Amino acid sequence: MIKLNNVTKRFGSIVALDNVSFEVKDGEFVFITGPSGSGKTTIIKLILGQLVPDAGEVIVDGTNVGKLKPKDLPSFRQKIGVVFQDFKILSERTVEENVAVALAVIGLPKADWDIRVKHALKLVGLSRQINLFPSQLSGGELQRLSLARALSVNPKIILADEPTGNLDWQTSDELMNLFQQINKEGKTIVMATHNMEIVKKYKKRVIHIVGGRIESRSKDQDSKPEKKADLT
Repeated sequence: MIKLNNVTKRFGSIVALDNVSFEVKDGEFVFITGPSGSGKTTIIKLILGQLVPDAGEVIVDGTNVGKLKPKDLPSFRQKIGVVFQDFKILSERTVEENVAVALAVIGLPKADWDIRVKHALKLVGLSRQINLFPSQLSGGELQRLSLARALSVNPKIILADEPTGNLDWQTSDELMNLFQQINKEGKTIVMATHNMEIVKKYKKRVIHIVGGRIESRSKDQDSKPEKKADLT
């Protein structure tokens, strides 16, 4: 599903990733851990095609991401949902409209938006908040909205970059239960985090990055999918 083969990425004189290789199989849930500045976010951006490696290959679902032309990136990204630490929510749009924006971006016919939006919001427990604005939501609800938006396009892969970074423990735990359920329904999840309490509790495979290099890896534990999800 996702392969990094001897990937190096530099920003000027700074080496963000140094000859990094790993694989994430279809249906896995993998944590990428490490201190701030270790290269976790760089890996997320390489998988998404926001960055191109200076050396090596990033392969996602059979596609060499670094060789994609700019015009092909929107189509490629339809298979990926992204959840950010800072939510990336549009403050002037309602909950419903924030999810619908993702469907507009992928070119889904407007006639199909309503069922997709309502189903995604139901999955994350935000059906009652559908007409509220982001300013009326808690931090946990904002992150659930971000997850609903990611799920609405029915992606194969969910990339989550420090999704619990701005949340308290109880809210983080509730969000992680959602991620775990989504993974059990067949989605591949790659989550960058420095929250080791989350990592210890949920016992997924861990790739630990320090200074742009893989320092350690854990064996796969319980991240195999049970069934495939379908949001169509």
